[in-house]
Amino acid sequence: MPGTLYVVATPIGNLEDITMRALRVLRDVDLIACEDTRHTARLLGHYDIRKPTTSYHEHNENEKAGPLLDKLESGLNIALVSDAGTPCISDPGYRIVRQAHERRIDVVPVPGPCSFIAALSASGRACDAFTFLGFLPSRRNARAALLNELRDEHRTLIFFESPERLLETLEDLDRILGSRSLTIARELTKIYEELFSGTPREGIEHFARKTVKGEIVLIVEPGTRAEGSLESLDIIALRQQVAEMTQHDGMMKTEAVKQLARELNVSRRELYRMLAKDERSS
Repeated sequence: MPGTLYVVATPIGNLEDITMRALRVLRDVDLIACEDTRHTARLLGHYDIRKPTTSYHEHNENEKAGPLLDKLESGLNIALVSDAGTPCISDPGYRIVRQAHERRIDVVPVPGPCSFIAALSASGRACDAFTFLGFLPSRRNARAALLNELRDEHRTLIFFESPERLLETLEDLDRILGSRSLTIARELTKIYEELFSGTPREGIEHFARKTVKGEIVLIVEPGTRAEGSLESLDIIALRQQVAEMTQHDGMMKTEAVKQLARELNVSRRELYRMLAKDERSS
């Protein structure tokens, strides 16, 4: 029988942020594939876990994936970890996971910390719909082109950024997306953890006065869009759609109307009022 590939989330800073299940899996597997064996050694040493490790990162992915998959097929169990947080999220790993599926090897997620989810949960920004885009392009022209494409995006925007490029990126955000509210999360779960809220210009003023270190998550509120008109909507069809969402999808009516309003870019309150009015008159 082939072994199992466990995709194990590890702390993003504070070593206490690891699940009991993750510790059990790391103790039980035959091998741990790490982005950086020295970095993972600190975590394993802290919890007195003595297991062999092997490096698996973006520069050796192609050559290491095959041998690791062969070990899995021979019956060994392997844990895949990154330096911090959930593997494969802006980190190497998805290729071996995909190939494991192709070889019909069991892949088991062991969920836990994720830096941009932690930042979003503490930001106070709308999180019912968001777009995560990983690291912004390092070249300014490419970064500006991407931000221009996102000017009309109606979901909360989430990016990673390096300390060296933070001020330059904030300048681009201010110039291209305007004075939107944003959150800058830095060094989450570590000693110098910081959550800054304000506009890009205020962020520039704040961070220009200090030396910026650590991984950074940028959370940008969507731009304001002009709401569409209710006049052209087919209310009968919308009532049927709401009924399907409540009866078949198990949604509350208020949730269904909220989702439709977001998809149609109309006022949720006005849509609810119109549907209720149409029900009373029918």
